[in-house]
Amino acid sequence: MSLKIIRPGLLTTLQDTGRYGYQKVGVITSGAMDVYSLRLANILVGNDENEAALEITLTGPTIEFTSDTLIAITGGDFSPIIDGQKVPTLRPVAVKAGAILKFSSCKVGCRAYLAVAGGYDVPKVMGSKSTYLRANIGGFNGRVLKKGDLLNTNEPSEYGQQMMINLLSRGAHSFAHAKWCISKVHTSEKNLRKPIRVMAGLQYDSFSEKAKYDFFATDYLITTQSDRMGYRLEGAKLETNGHLEMISEVACSGTIQVPPNGLPIILMADHQTTAGYPVIGQIVLVDVARIAQLKPGDRINFKLISNEEGERLFIAMEKCIENIKIAVAGKL
Repeated sequence: MSLKIIRPGLLTTLQDTGRYGYQKVGVITSGAMDVYSLRLANILVGNDENEAALEITLTGPTIEFTSDTLIAITGGDFSPIIDGQKVPTLRPVAVKAGAILKFSSCKVGCRAYLAVAGGYDVPKVMGSKSTYLRANIGGFNGRVLKKGDLLNTNEPSEYGQQMMINLLSRGAHSFAHAKWCISKVHTSEKNLRKPIRVMAGLQYDSFSEKAKYDFFATDYLITTQSDRMGYRLEGAKLETNGHLEMISEVACSGTIQVPPNGLPIILMADHQTTAGYPVIGQIVLVDVARIAQLKPGDRINFKLISNEEGERLFIAMEKCIENIKIAVAGKL
């Protein structure tokens, strides 16, 4: 079983939940920018939620399926179609051999995820299939997908195989009355406009009162110098209380560091292993996925919450995922 890339889109790569355990030797985590959408796509087709999927950015690919395949599309809205018919998202879809799936430019959000039952048959590098573009490792030959690439897939799980048979026999494309609560939460246009929730960073008290006020009271623009490594923001410049000497610290997704020019940078999936700039805040994990669905030119604002509230939001999202697993398992 395989997929043929007819048109690659702007930036289409294979990503899973990340390459962990190697930051200490200088290897970054990488992985999906929107981990929640990735996990949901895999759950819907019966894969382990950490399996790799195609991460589609800004402009989507055109893909031909060489055999019957069970797929799921989550994340941003790229108006996917097959033979002129709209493909439902947030649910498993049975695709016939020879079908051609076309994605357009994004309408809402900026990243979508395409999972296939069984997962993509590419080797793991340091325990992960994620593509690290700067080092040319992982994914499909360590690079973005190109026209003519042929992606092989693994055998579906028993669940994935049976679901595909059921859908094809009914001529159906989706579960009836399914309520998927992940992507609808963080990729809808309404929710992408909500403030990004931030916990105080380790150097929060080293910033001036004016800097703290400006950071939470004004909007920031995501600049065109933003990528998978980090989002550079334009807006109010933030100052510390005098010169601050720092030792480099471990970096993670969602960290908001402030370099000497005073303009914040949000670290994303391909962030460096350590960071030496003062950190004003840490975006809660739930909202890192929302940030990943924003693109250059979008404006964002921040809201300060407690560490306890951040933990509560994380637990609530994980419970939501568990409920989805239970709902999906009960559909056969």
